[in-house]
Amino acid sequence: MPLMNNYARLPVAFSRGEGVWLYDSEGRRYLDALAGIAVVGLGHCHPAVTQALQSQAGTLLHTSNLYQIPLQEKLADSLCRLSGLDAAFFCNSGAEANEAAIKMARLHGHQKGIAEPQVLVFTQAFHGRTLAALTATGNFRIQEGFAPLVPGFVRAPYGDSSTVRGLIAANPAIAAILVEPVQGEGGVRPAPEGFLADLRSICDAHGLLLMLDEVQTGIGRTGNFFAYQQLDGAFPDVLSLAKGLGNGVPIGALLARKAAADLFGPGKHGTTFGGGPLVCAAAQAVLDTMENANIPAQAAKMGALLQQKLRHALAQHPEVRDIRGMGLMVGIELAQKPERLVERALEAGLLINVTADKVIRLLPPLIISESEIDLLVAGIVRLLEPTS
Repeated sequence: MPLMNNYARLPVAFSRGEGVWLYDSEGRRYLDALAGIAVVGLGHCHPAVTQALQSQAGTLLHTSNLYQIPLQEKLADSLCRLSGLDAAFFCNSGAEANEAAIKMARLHGHQKGIAEPQVLVFTQAFHGRTLAALTATGNFRIQEGFAPLVPGFVRAPYGDSSTVRGLIAANPAIAAILVEPVQGEGGVRPAPEGFLADLRSICDAHGLLLMLDEVQTGIGRTGNFFAYQQLDGAFPDVLSLAKGLGNGVPIGALLARKAAADLFGPGKHGTTFGGGPLVCAAAQAVLDTMENANIPAQAAKMGALLQQKLRHALAQHPEVRDIRGMGLMVGIELAQKPERLVERALEAGLLINVTADKVIRLLPPLIISESEIDLLVAGIVRLLEPTS
């Protein structure tokens, strides 16, 4: 087949989706506990998003960012109101949002008189697969084969404030810190208590930008619109978003405080497709629905229930080392790498993911009900039963 060999695809193709369920071409249904990797927060084919797309598709699909785009301006207003930040730039993906953040960090460094600014990043991080985002990523298997990587990054252990302080004291070229509030690809690892507040105080002391990568944690996933909103003292200068923002329509965003946002001027950064009318209509429908139905609070409630039920059901399981997460971003760490777990889950009608080799990652749609949580937990328990 004439597709590049980028993906180890599973032997299924879905023909339609509804809520937390996907259906294959033979009509078999699957409980989607991955949501397109945290994308379909409102579930598959949410009526508000579908209506917004259909209406906008019949009106205007695309205009260049050379012109005003009222839907983009309205979406920026909504995101800034929800986040407390001052300005937005729209792109197509999380990797592009992080690339824009890295460029912003370099502009900030140059403004401070640093000839070769550096960004401090963390072990086990994941920031995307474009070349600078790939370099910022702390997974050396993902970087393998792509040398030379992009210069300008310094890495510290995730959660280790003391090492961060030491690196910054020894390296005045560091201009910014880029960090995930919860490491997703790194094994669903929430930042230790107080870590992001420490980073905020370090950035304030040294004039650095605190840049939060909320590509996976943002838009209600962790129980607030943004994960930092439940972490005291972690307010960012720069915030990257994507995944859940369009509920399946590709859109990314970079939000920033005014001083950081003002680093960009005409010609400094741009995009052809980012922030077009179609994707902005979809994203506005996502935000309106999330606010009107208080979906982030629903995610907090269902996430707590999911963790509670998993802990109860798997308390004595010899292979389970930890159950952790925030909201509906939940990881089950196993003692060893499971064999064919994702494939066996698919055969059982359950869509999951394994990350960091031995962590089952659960990212169901935020609209998941209590009865569907019960089905999910029962499915996980059956999967982890010993196989003969």
